[in-house]
Amino acid sequence: MGLKVYGVTLSPNVVRVIAALNEKGLDFELVPVDLRAGAHKQPDFLALNPFGQVPAFEDGAVKIFESRAINRYIAVQYKHTGVDLLPSKTPAELAALESWLESESQNFNPPVAKFLFEVLFKPMIGMTTDPATVESLSAELGKVLDVYEACLSKSKYFAGDEFSLVDLNHMPCVSTLMMTPKLDLVTARPHVK
Repeated sequence: MGLKVYGVTLSPNVVRVIAALNEKGLDFELVPVDLRAGAHKQPDFLALNPFGQVPAFEDGAVKIFESRAINRYIAVQYKHTGVDLLPSKTPAELAALESWLESESQNFNPPVAKFLFEVLFKPMIGMTTDPATVESLSAELGKVLDVYEACLSKSKYFAGDEFSLVDLNHMPCVSTLMMTPKLDLVTARPHVK
């Protein structure tokens, strides 16, 4: 049956999963989901993701939704294929890795997702960007990136000297952030950049 990712590459969450599969060197099928037509709200898709959001993922009989859960599955199920995305050797290293994974999800993603919606996606769907919201989210995101800059000034990657799932999970939103007028949020921080 093979690996299948359901979604569109405009979604950073879908790109996050594709990046993990690419780091592992795994073949997969990208199954396009027509969001404009509401395909993600149809029964067939809701059987894959009951919240009607992309991505959804299949590995044979295994069905998973939520990009970070999908990526953890890929990292564990295919641990010995491609890049080891969970390179911890001790409980302390695993705890550090898990702490930064949680930080990406809880501290970085909320403001960056809102920021990207405001700056990039609102104009795509005919809505107007609110400059005050952009400035507020930029300040909030800047505080998170300051913490990241301090961390990354001490090690090459978030959880040490090896690339991991933490770094990979940040990549789609950081690269998209670099395509906005506020790319200085990243470029002003040399270790984040």
